[in-house]
Amino acid sequence: MRMNGDWIALEERHTCGVYRKQPVVIVRGEGVRVWDTEGREYVDCATGHGVALLGHSHPRVVAAIQEQAGRIITCPETLYNDRRAELAAALVSLAPWAERVFLCNSGAEAVEAALKFARLVTRRPGIVAARNGFHGRTMGALSATWRPEYRRPFEPLVPGFTHVPYNSPDALEAAVGSETAAVILEVVQGEGGVYVGDGAYLRRVQELCRARGALLIVDEIQTGLGRTGRMLACEHHGLEPDMVCLAKGIAGGVPMGAVLLGPRVGKLPPAVHGSTFGGNPLACAAALATLGVLREEKLPERAAELGAFFLSRLREVRSPLIREVRGLGLMVGVELRQKARPYLRALLQRGVLALTAGPIVLRFLPPLVISREDLEEVARKLEEALTESPLSEDGDDG
Repeated sequence: MRMNGDWIALEERHTCGVYRKQPVVIVRGEGVRVWDTEGREYVDCATGHGVALLGHSHPRVVAAIQEQAGRIITCPETLYNDRRAELAAALVSLAPWAERVFLCNSGAEAVEAALKFARLVTRRPGIVAARNGFHGRTMGALSATWRPEYRRPFEPLVPGFTHVPYNSPDALEAAVGSETAAVILEVVQGEGGVYVGDGAYLRRVQELCRARGALLIVDEIQTGLGRTGRMLACEHHGLEPDMVCLAKGIAGGVPMGAVLLGPRVGKLPPAVHGSTFGGNPLACAAALATLGVLREEKLPERAAELGAFFLSRLREVRSPLIREVRGLGLMVGVELRQKARPYLRALLQRGVLALTAGPIVLRFLPPLVISREDLEEVARKLEEALTESPLSEDGDDG
């Protein structure tokens, strides 16, 4: 029987190298926990960068996938499909301003689609994005992403992108003009450090876009579907964007992305965009099950309650290493006074999976089904991890 080291060696021999991997081989997951090849148990507060929204292998999602796989797995959008129609209606119902939806397979694809739609509808080239924002690594999404280390190897990127300070209405006002097709922002900047957007700022962004003929794209790939305590993070501030990008946990672990479209985008002409696997019945069935669980089990409300507890508990941790604890709902960042990655390893050794968000922030994205007891365990193990001096380790997740 192969052990952790054997699988690591095999994967290392053939992997492309673009991922910085933790030294553990995960083979099973159930609810908020995962297990490695040697039977060690971990509380998963990484959740595949926020994908396992309902925890791992939720019975409703598993049953939906199994049932749909026995009926039909793929059906292109050049044909109608019952599951796709049902999901489109369910997604549009998430936001009173939404009219239509484009379905794809990932967050980066959703961002690429939104950028194309903005340029198509406005006939303008310019895109304004925020510093510390992260929108993906494909060429258009990467052009909107801020971090220079992601961008430099691939320059020149798509022209027409401008970055301005986040939470600064004056900077945005100076940047949005007659050539601006869209402004793309996150309500909470996830990969960039878990920075929470100011409500007055976000509403001002919307006003500026309306006044100057630009579209507002809100990237809810990480914040959407209950994570921040509302079904959409836009709801915290009464926003009605022209497009919202969704992905990650939308289908309970099955790859899926979506763009909600408002009336200023409307129905698009045929053949301006497409996706071979977008809206496939298998992913649609998983997404319908996921949305059903989110609503019936009131998981956004649960995220609001448990997120408030978790933030409060982490702020009680007495460590000179902690500079700030911030977040919204169950999207939480702990900013340290030194590199975060060594403490990621220390948490792993104590049975907790977490993430970084930039070089000095530990990020926690637990499943929305996590218990208060589990969060208490995570906080206690973070306290333990911060008391030791782990070996220095360069780099960060992203």
